[in-house]
Amino acid sequence: MSEKPSSDHWLVRPDTIALLWKILYAVLALTVFAQIFIYVKSYFVVDGWFGFGAAYGFIACVIMVVVARVLGYFLKRDENYYLKEFDDD
Repeated sequence: MSEKPSSDHWLVRPDTIALLWKILYAVLALTVFAQIFIYVKSYFVVDGWFGFGAAYGFIACVIMVVVARVLGYFLKRDENYYLKEFDDD
């Protein structure tokens, strides 16, 4: 009564995806908590705070996504934008 082997690639299986997310969270937590043991030379008061690099990176990523969404709104073209040139023929 062995289970039938899955034909899906191992990276698309739900249990593998969950495991990869757990590993990612563990690595991220370890890099933040490594600041306890590793001296971080700060040039300003703010960049010496615990976890500043992780918070700064996250906030910068959120800002980039928001700016990209706003730019996408202004730069968006009609679905048939490039086909209009050929409609005159």
